[in-house]
Amino acid sequence: MMAAKHKSDRLIDALPSLRGRIAEDAALSKLTWFRVGGPAEILFRPADVDDLAELLARLSADIPVTVIGVGSNILVRDGGIPGVVVRLGDGFAGVTVDGDQIIAGTGASNLKIAGEARDAGLTGFEFLSGIPGSLGGSLRMNAGAFGAEMANIVNAVDAVGRAGPVQLGADDMGFSYRHSDVDENLIFVAAEMRGTPGDFGAIASRMAEIQEERGASQPLKTPTGGSTFINPEGHKAWELIEEAGCRCLKRGGAMVSEKHCNFLINTGSATAADIEGLGEEVRRRVMEETGIRLEWEIRIIGIADDASLAEVQT
Repeated sequence: MMAAKHKSDRLIDALPSLRGRIAEDAALSKLTWFRVGGPAEILFRPADVDDLAELLARLSADIPVTVIGVGSNILVRDGGIPGVVVRLGDGFAGVTVDGDQIIAGTGASNLKIAGEARDAGLTGFEFLSGIPGSLGGSLRMNAGAFGAEMANIVNAVDAVGRAGPVQLGADDMGFSYRHSDVDENLIFVAAEMRGTPGDFGAIASRMAEIQEERGASQPLKTPTGGSTFINPEGHKAWELIEEAGCRCLKRGGAMVSEKHCNFLINTGSATAADIEGLGEEVRRRVMEETGIRLEWEIRIIGIADDASLAEVQT
């Protein structure tokens, strides 16, 4: 049971009347790709944008709100997440095509968006087929791969905050490498993106190439959070990790992937503390060996518990 700030007061009783699904002490390990982490004090799946806006407008300002998507690029700590965790689902997963534009809810998967663009003969979205997760997280971190990133295709973003709806232009997003400079308290709900008319066959072929490349180089069949560290300028994170001798490094049930050094994996018994501790050990060794500090690409959220960390194994 999580010892959260509002637990004794039963946070659920302080919530406004909402149409979406609400659960107390909801297991988040089932919702993240790492398959680890403690519970959400409250897990809320809003029915639609208006339902989400109602929560944010009426929720006490001292109650934290954390947003998760499909759980592909996050690590939830073992102590869980206090406050309200918002998971955007089907009510935010719509994708429509209008000429050379695609309008998508932020709960839509990147693969779905790429597929809709392909079917409409729009190029520029192929890279999304190689990025696990949903649109919301991709916007937040300016996700990119295979020579492209979100900044290349985004025209506008709709968001909701405690003060109400907000519309953001591409310049307002403050995109930089694997980063957007938008208030963390704003929740992205939809985005307008623009592609370029192209050949269906060429687009489909490129997406197939991306899927083949991912399968050959990444541990897709093992619980993982995806790419772990941001590539430092002028370097590739996996090469630095290899140079520091960290391939297959272990901590408890967590391990640096043998297939791709910039992926941490759960071998079956890992805790979030194992994974975070292993990542910090990798950072320490890379710094010691190369003088370069790796920065986390995976978003680490929640509170740690008092469980001891396993010894590092090589």
